[in-house]
Amino acid sequence: MTEDDGILREPPSDTGAADIRARTFGSGRDDDGSRERSAVPRAEFGSYYGRPVLKPPVWEWKVPAYLFTGGLSAGAALLAAGADLTGRPALRRASRLGSFGALVASMYLLIADLGRPERFHHMLRVAKPSSPMSVGTWILVAYGPGNGLAATAELLPASLRATLPGRLLRMAARPAGLSAAALAPGLASYTAVLLSQTAAPAWHEAHKELPFVFTGSAAASGGGLGMLLAPVAEAGPARRLGAAGAAAELLASRLIDRRPGLVTKAYTTGRAHHLRRASEYLTLGGAVAAVSVARRSRLAAAAAGLALLAGSALQRFGTFEAGVASTKDPAYVVVPQRERLEAADSERRGS
Repeated sequence: MTEDDGILREPPSDTGAADIRARTFGSGRDDDGSRERSAVPRAEFGSYYGRPVLKPPVWEWKVPAYLFTGGLSAGAALLAAGADLTGRPALRRASRLGSFGALVASMYLLIADLGRPERFHHMLRVAKPSSPMSVGTWILVAYGPGNGLAATAELLPASLRATLPGRLLRMAARPAGLSAAALAPGLASYTAVLLSQTAAPAWHEAHKELPFVFTGSAAASGGGLGMLLAPVAEAGPARRLGAAGAAAELLASRLIDRRPGLVTKAYTTGRAHHLRRASEYLTLGGAVAAVSVARRSRLAAAAAGLALLAGSALQRFGTFEAGVASTKDPAYVVVPQRERLEAADSERRGS
């Protein structure tokens, strides 16, 4: 304020007359034709003391590895059941043993990440249909015995096959394998539901596509394992399963990339983008080889199988990295919340 003439007046603005013509979003132009600068600076998202809005997951590499091995076990179990029903003993044996080996690895990784083995036991004390973790635990419990029994029958020595216990075990192998195959889709997809129920924006926003990505990836890896371990003459179902799973995985993954909104950038930038892009190349190459050269060459079949397995693993690690990255940037949390509030406000005004 000044008192030069005895009247209190507002001091002039620091920017003078330019304030009169200032526009909030800078949509006009200056007198010289250049684009006008915005009077409001571009928003930058931050948080108190420079910390992220959400706490990043403390999970280590064991979690994406667990996601991969669990899916591999499910895909191989499904393939083993088909091989058993169609009279392909070599493919059946390879798939059953591979499925059980992947299940053992998956259980080890899960328990190791929990820190103490008794925590897995404690999860069995309750059954909550509303909890993906509880449902997934019980799927594992129901899936494991049939899978293990079918694999044990394949390891039975010839000297014991003619004995009564051996005959009973061989008779039980088929229904046990079929029970594991019936639960395989649930095992392959429940981890996607589990991730999408967390607060990580990249996982939560992709809750519609992630189950299809994980199920397709599981089928592709199961088919890849069969192509890698079984002879070409018996690997027809493995080639078809691998190609179909790869197509489903690639399609669902592309749908995530094309989702509207900011959260998609968590999948299409940074380390997650590089991992998922490598996964797409390997999965597509493995699928193309599976329906072409893998039908005639044992070496080509093995290479295609390895490509599908590697692509499936990288898909899980890429998805994991996207979720972690989305918790570190406040924009992934703030922008979707604002969009939902604005949409709800528009609906109220329209009604």
